[in-house]
Amino acid sequence: MARLKTKVALITGSDSGIGRAIAIAYGKEGANVVVTYRSDEEGGKRTTADIIAAGGEAICLQLDVSDEAKVAQVFDEVIQKYGKIDLLVNNAGINGSNVPVAEMDTSTFDRCIKTNLYGSFFCTRAYLQRRKGITSGGNIIFVSSIHEEVNTAGNADYNASKAGVKNFSRSLALELADKNIRVNNIAPGMILTEMNQEAVEDDTVRKEKEQYIPMKRAGKPEDVAQIAVFLASADSDYVTGATYVVDGGLMIHLGQGA
Repeated sequence: MARLKTKVALITGSDSGIGRAIAIAYGKEGANVVVTYRSDEEGGKRTTADIIAAGGEAICLQLDVSDEAKVAQVFDEVIQKYGKIDLLVNNAGINGSNVPVAEMDTSTFDRCIKTNLYGSFFCTRAYLQRRKGITSGGNIIFVSSIHEEVNTAGNADYNASKAGVKNFSRSLALELADKNIRVNNIAPGMILTEMNQEAVEDDTVRKEKEQYIPMKRAGKPEDVAQIAVFLASADSDYVTGATYVVDGGLMIHLGQGA
């Protein structure tokens, strides 16, 4: 439908999973896509090749979002090539440690917060600093998790980081609303990606977990990507500060029968 034609979109962590699905969906909608990866160069190149094979345009860059200097370098490189960045999707993230707080060392907590929360801050700041003087509509999309609200024991680092992402996005929406920049958040539930590798590989594990989901199926990365397309397009021009939960009803179902 070319809803994103002429737009330049940078998606962090787009070598796999949800980020990959968003990047491919944006490419199909006509965007010039900046695919980024932290360590999986092969995955980043695969996403880029798939976008190009489908008739889109994409480049692939290495980016560790927790590295402030590297973020600035990559954003400058994109500006040098395209002259602008219209859409930023803060998707890159890592899973929780599954370590109780009393046993968690500082470096473990730092690693999760630095990637999931600081990474979003570094990329958002770099994006905004390079938009000075630009009045055309900007757009920032965060990918958090239902664990911004639904907490699990042993993952305080992850739960805290995702709650931070949600409130960071809401604060930004207020800060940027009069500057013609929209900010929204997507909170996925159980999506079949590397973060749920056991469920991806083991049908028994997946079916057991799916019993807690009202729709009785795990989500696919494409389920999240379609919401990301909507939020990036003119179809959502009056939407900012919102969180879209993509979880098959899991969040509102938790606690039933207790």
